[in-house]
Amino acid sequence: MKSWVEISEQRLTANYKLLAKTAGEGTSVLAVVKANAYGHGATVCAPVLARAGAEWLGVTDVTEGAEVRAALTAAGLQPRILVMSGLLADDADAVVQYGLTPIVWSRRQMEWLAEAIGRSGSELPVAVHLEIDTGMARQGVALGEELREVLRWLGGQRRLWLDGVMTHFASAEVAGSAQTLDQQRRFEEAMREVAEAGLRPGWVHAGNSSTIDNNADAEAGSLVWLRRLAAASGARAMVRPGLGLYGYCLAIESANGVGEVAQPQVRPGLLPVMAWKSRVIGCREVGPGNTVGYNAIFVAQRAMRLALVPVGYADGLRRELSGSNAHAGGWMMVRGQQAAIVGRVSMNLTVVDVTRIADVAVGDEVVVLGDGITAEDHARLARTIAYEIVCGVRASSQLVGD
Repeated sequence: MKSWVEISEQRLTANYKLLAKTAGEGTSVLAVVKANAYGHGATVCAPVLARAGAEWLGVTDVTEGAEVRAALTAAGLQPRILVMSGLLADDADAVVQYGLTPIVWSRRQMEWLAEAIGRSGSELPVAVHLEIDTGMARQGVALGEELREVLRWLGGQRRLWLDGVMTHFASAEVAGSAQTLDQQRRFEEAMREVAEAGLRPGWVHAGNSSTIDNNADAEAGSLVWLRRLAAASGARAMVRPGLGLYGYCLAIESANGVGEVAQPQVRPGLLPVMAWKSRVIGCREVGPGNTVGYNAIFVAQRAMRLALVPVGYADGLRRELSGSNAHAGGWMMVRGQQAAIVGRVSMNLTVVDVTRIADVAVGDEVVVLGDGITAEDHARLARTIAYEIVCGVRASSQLVGD
């Protein structure tokens, strides 16, 4: 095994409980495990989150939903599963078969589900959650006649029932965001349309990890708004953290885009859950003038000892972490010490400098991500966000204790 991911059950549980506590009484927490639990392993993380108290889990599609359902069933757990990224006609039968709850926003999607219920012979309706497009222009039904047409169709049939209504904030990490306030106004308008159509959803939900983190104003924060809106609809409020579960959260930005706001609610207490590890597969000595890796971007200026690690950009290690004589790159942890990456990160191999780390040998464990080197470190060097770093990791996951 050239590399593997270790998932801390204790840290994942602690992060969930911190997010749930901060979300507050009266706000349920849907634990998002889509995109293979942000690279952490959905079938590994889902049972942990269910045991921690999650009533709902969020997956990408029906294929991932079926895999997560199987893992939960094997563990004797049955939280509900929300399919978050749409569906096609071919997905409808699996929704019924595995007891999934899809997010929908068009009549056509709902017709596919109704037809699947008919084929199954089931007498039980399929629960759906209707997404409202309040400003993302991504998923969701538009306000106005498009929404009213969908609601009329829902109200006129028996094979589907409107279990939830939801939206997604585009700027949740921005304190005092005018866009968020506008989205809230639009969502309130949609909920009035739902009520006027005679539909009574059980759940109203919006927001991600940053929504919980960016909730310093107890009276005007998004979660207070959400609870009030849900209560007015006779529904339960729910928020959908993802990245925060795994130990990271975007910095809360000021509304004018200048600097960070120093009032995060959960970010300081979150602990990274993933340790991505590999092993040294080779060691060598090089002298001054020797070049390392593609294009000779690194030339040894002194005698050095180098270790070879079988991880590269095909595994999710960003090429931007390459180290040259002109620019320092990333690092890995070897024997508890930083080992700088030298030369280009290549497809499946990376070289690190272990000159000052005693007794490094073939077979020694290497921490690619974990204590001493975080996804935020990788993101800073790659000029991206922690989401992209952890989601890009391609290695098998296993649960470990602390």
